[in-house]
Amino acid sequence: MAEMDEVFKALADPSRRRLLDSLYGRNGQTLRELCTGPAGAALTRQSVSKHLAVLEAAGLVTTVRRGREKLHFLDAGPINALADRWIHKYDRERAHALADLKTALEASPMTDAYLYTTYIRTTPEKLWQALTDPAFTHRYWGVSFTTDWRPGSPMTWEENGNTISDPAQTVLEADPGRRLSYTWHTFTPQWAEAAGIGEELRARLAAERRSKVTFDIEPAGETVKLTVVHEDFEADSTLRSMISEGWPAIVAGLKTLLETGEPLP
Repeated sequence: MAEMDEVFKALADPSRRRLLDSLYGRNGQTLRELCTGPAGAALTRQSVSKHLAVLEAAGLVTTVRRGREKLHFLDAGPINALADRWIHKYDRERAHALADLKTALEASPMTDAYLYTTYIRTTPEKLWQALTDPAFTHRYWGVSFTTDWRPGSPMTWEENGNTISDPAQTVLEADPGRRLSYTWHTFTPQWAEAAGIGEELRARLAAERRSKVTFDIEPAGETVKLTVVHEDFEADSTLRSMISEGWPAIVAGLKTLLETGEPLP
């Protein structure tokens, strides 16, 4: 995570705060969209690009490539860490704006996408194996996949002793060492019972449209940058609120396993 000084510096500029507001309103925008929107209308394309670079260096914005375009996503992690470190320590009126921002970010449904970024001391090849090899996924996730990892191929999920199969569970993209994408699993009664999910909650999950998850893998010096994008949620999605707690734990387990050889307790 970026140093707090970088986060303070990034948030100090009103133009950068407006860009964050724009991403808060609609996540995953291109540079062109940010330049033509209210946040960048008064700025040159070069200025917007420089501001985004500062926000990305501070960890407040994460970029993901989609074809020829680069999409920008708001990452509230540094703001949450800053608020936890400073607002809880100093009860001052001037800190209320930051506290309100933290609360708003946490409360926002952000139905277009959930994004989580981390850096892992490994190689793209080993990270790919950890995302696709059942022997790896079961150790940190408790889930195993049966598929040939070709785009369009079906996927069978094995979790808590249950087999989850459905024609709509498919591989969407598979570029070894670079990108993996697939649709989310089906919320069967068997899965819900094993996971301790009540029937009312399971029915709400099952009624929502199927979402998808994408893993972007990018070399970053001696580490690998992993960006998880879970998207295609409905407004006020029940699943969206649930996975925002689940993904950090899954990715932490993945990172620990790759860096230490042992899963989290």
